[in-house]
Amino acid sequence: MLPAAVKFPLTSLFLAFVAVATAASAAARDDSAAEKLGWHLATKAYTFRAITLYETIDITHELGLKYFELNPTQKLSAENPVNTNDTLTPELRAALKAKFAAAGIKVTNYGVVKLTNDEAADRKVFDFAKDMGIETIVSEPTADSFDLLDKLTAEYGIKVAIHNHPQPSTYFDPEIVLKAIQGHSASIGACADTGHWTRSGLNAVDCLKKLAGHVITSHFKDTNEEKKDVPYGQGKTDIKGMMEELKRQNFHGTFSMEYESGAKGEQLVNELKECIAFFDREAANLAH
Repeated sequence: MLPAAVKFPLTSLFLAFVAVATAASAAARDDSAAEKLGWHLATKAYTFRAITLYETIDITHELGLKYFELNPTQKLSAENPVNTNDTLTPELRAALKAKFAAAGIKVTNYGVVKLTNDEAADRKVFDFAKDMGIETIVSEPTADSFDLLDKLTAEYGIKVAIHNHPQPSTYFDPEIVLKAIQGHSASIGACADTGHWTRSGLNAVDCLKKLAGHVITSHFKDTNEEKKDVPYGQGKTDIKGMMEELKRQNFHGTFSMEYESGAKGEQLVNELKECIAFFDREAANLAH
């Protein structure tokens, strides 16, 4: 992710889109091939960090997406502008779960969130994830936390996926992730942030090959020469090649669409539509 201070401006057209999406039915979308492959294309909440989670849910529904990854710093709603994390009250959690249910959306992932060797703090994260029905916590855990995470993933039945930010961040290279998880639970693996591999000068398909058998989820981006996120198939991250490789690995899980830079406002929504169309088309080609 980019620093929290980096935000994109909301245009009047984008605000109008949000208003329309609130009352609109889900877009017609054939995701049967993706479902056959066990692939869940999701909204990554960080993409819409300049608006509230409630507004993002409306847009997600309008885009025809059924899966979602929460972000711990996104504001919940205009009425309750609090962070969406383990500090949410039971009442706000219940309302949020009802909002997702009404939109037909399942929250599969939560991150990027801090995990350390502090059991009390980590349990708050896992308790929140369990309460929300989340399958995977995305994190960049501290080196001393892995024995504790072995214990918590087994106890809660929730996976931990190690996220990679660009070089020189801790887990930028797959080899570092593999070394970190060696000897630990199979419930601890990788969150493959494909755009950040490109930003680090790494080949994303080669990175996936190195992580074969350990990919739990992905922040699925196509990133161009200027390190901006672009519609799938228009950058240098080789979305098609990655999908082929993940099918070869028999990967089942969530692909969280994420834009950290590039398009803004209504253009952002239109580019996400292009991403969805590309993903569904390639999934159909691979599902035979």
